[in-house]
Formats: sequence, structure tokens, C-alpha cells
Amino acid sequence: MVYIMLAEGFEEIEALSVVDILRRGEVDAKTVSVYNTPMVCGAHGIEVKADIMFDDIENDIDAIVLPGGIPGTPNLQSNKNLEKLILDCAAKGIFVAAICAAPMILGELNLLENRVATCYPSFEKHLKGAIISEDRVCVDGKFITSRGAGTAHDFAFTLLKLLKNPEIKNTIREGMLYDI
Repeated sequence: MVYIMLAEGFEEIEALSVVDILRRGEVDAKTVSVYNTPMVCGAHGIEVKADIMFDDIENDIDAIVLPGGIPGTPNLQSNKNLEKLILDCAAKGIFVAAICAAPMILGELNLLENRVATCYPSFEKHLKGAIISEDRVCVDGKFITSRGAGTAHDFAFTLLKLLKNPEIKNTIREGMLYDI
């Protein structure tokens, strides 16, 4: 199961592109409200009903995804239960994916030390110890990072390839008429 975390002010494209592309590829993916309510409002006023609440996350985690956005990223970062989950996933070798400003959460938790990572321009200072890249998507071990809304599809297709296989990624990409 892939859990996509939603906090008030999340970047809608970065969250919903991932959900859509993974589900097209037959990956179980659920949106998760980090609050006690299913409704979460994105950075551009799009309200989304999360599939589950944070407390309903099960131990069947294949990956967690942290969408960016402001104030979505700081809102995710302030959630201590999510911090514990991120650290637990990292310790267990479970994929942790973050896009836009959200890689700063991983950097501030010292999870990117000596790893290649990328983020939205101007957030690099938060990627403590990382080898900074300007690539659209970086994969280093079980950490996947990406730059922003314009790279959300690349990010989602990378996740699909890692969780399934390149053939499924290519089939979905071609069906969406997306050329990467």
C-alpha cells in the first residue's frame, strides 16, 4: 500500500497525480488526512476527501508520499506522528518519496546525508548533508525526491516503475499520451 499524506495547504497536483497514476498502474494507493477529519484543503482551495485518517494506516506500507506545497509542507513537518512514521519507514527500508518543498522534511530529519536529492529551488538549504541535484526526480536507495508541480508526473511514474515494473509504467505513460 502507498500512503499519500495530506495536510492543509498541500500541492494538489503533486498529491493527486501520484494517486491517479499509481491507481492506473493497479498499485493500492490511499490518501491520508493527517488530521481527525477526512476533508483537507489544498494550497489552491481544492478540498479533497482523504481515503483514510492517519490513525487508520496499517502495517502494509510499500511507500509513503509527502506532497509539497506551502503551507502543506510545514503542516506535514509539524506532525510528530508522521515524523515517527517517516523515521520508521526509513529504518525498515520502505520507500519514502517527497516532492517540491517536502524533501526538506527528510533533510531536517537527517535522512538525506550523502544521498542524491532534489527539491523546489530555494529549499536546498534544508537538505542537510545531501548531494544536491537539479534532476527532475532523484532516486537514492529507498528515497525518491522531485522538484515540484511540473515534475509531478515524472515523480509518479518513477514510483510506479519502482513499485511495479518499467513495462507497466510505459503502458500507463503511453495510454496517457505522456512523453518523458
